[in-house]
Amino acid sequence: MSKQLCYAACSFGLEAVVARQLEQLGLEEVHSRDARVYFCADEEGIARANLWLSAADRVYLVLSEFSAATFEELFQGVKAIAWADYLPKTALFPVLADSVRSTLKSVPDIQSVSKKAVVEALKGAYGVSFFRESGAQYQIYVSILADKVSVCLNTSGQGLNRRGYRVKNGPAPLRETLAAGIISLSRWRDRPFYDLTCGSGTIAIEAALQARNRAPGFFRQFDAEAWSEAYQKAFRRQQEQAEAAVKKEVQAQIFASDLNPKMVEMAEFHAKRAGVADLIRFSVADARDFAPKTPEGTVFSNPPYAIRMGEKKQVRELYRDMGTRLRELAHFKSYFICADEQFESAYGKQADKKRKLYNGNIKCTFYQYFRSE
Repeated sequence: MSKQLCYAACSFGLEAVVARQLEQLGLEEVHSRDARVYFCADEEGIARANLWLSAADRVYLVLSEFSAATFEELFQGVKAIAWADYLPKTALFPVLADSVRSTLKSVPDIQSVSKKAVVEALKGAYGVSFFRESGAQYQIYVSILADKVSVCLNTSGQGLNRRGYRVKNGPAPLRETLAAGIISLSRWRDRPFYDLTCGSGTIAIEAALQARNRAPGFFRQFDAEAWSEAYQKAFRRQQEQAEAAVKKEVQAQIFASDLNPKMVEMAEFHAKRAGVADLIRFSVADARDFAPKTPEGTVFSNPPYAIRMGEKKQVRELYRDMGTRLRELAHFKSYFICADEQFESAYGKQADKKRKLYNGNIKCTFYQYFRSE
């Protein structure tokens, strides 16, 4: 396959992180739009992106873009794609869709019309009238924004946040891709790293994966691996290169703690599954009593959210006490991902920098404190 247009979908606010990662991977023609970072790649580049992107949600292969304000225009536009160049006769091809600010609003109808168009195109190409869809999955994604249609294949399958190590969840879990994204935004490299409210361990584990230079997708499979021999070989080569890139000796000091012993136990379990348990020192501790083991460091926290009635006072007291303690430490940078818009007021200091992000559907703010008092 020659290089084709692709894009990495990501959460709003992480486009710059994903773009930087794509450029570091050597991929070409990288440019961003809202929640998408476009690039050009062949099978090798698609495999590399799926394996190494830590802050992206999925990697899509763009098949066609066109305008459609009626279902007939949608049908004809989808049908015009050379589907037999991508889908074998046995392909399983579910269709997902979304629509934003467009004349065509009904997602079920968009999916149904698009599916019929693909079937009609394949009927003509293969000379058959029925498809069993018993083979590899080629998930089709039809996205319509302001009447502009984008038809893509999902090369990833499940979201790239599904690293394979997290099988248990604590309250308000942080998505792996968001955890990796905020670590990248902090530009953390090798300073001692502390997660004071580690929960199920996601932030500390993502930091350890970066320190070890372990490809975040190394332990999972991707839909495109089963599409062709060329894809299969490309993924195998990229996995071999990823295995060779792993650092055996890592100097980074990573500490993770939580007040709840069950959360610490869960985090240790996940770290073992991720192959980084040897890099993280876990402990049961109260964030209010943070006692660093190094003279300098970088602190991260995804503190509890005040979701239920009666919790606001309790969690804001936690924010206040954390702020009081951390401001006493002159050589520490602190980063918080939080859904409470009153965090700064409770913490006792305005952030040096803020960024709006989303943890799934939860609107959050990434509060960054990196300047000395």
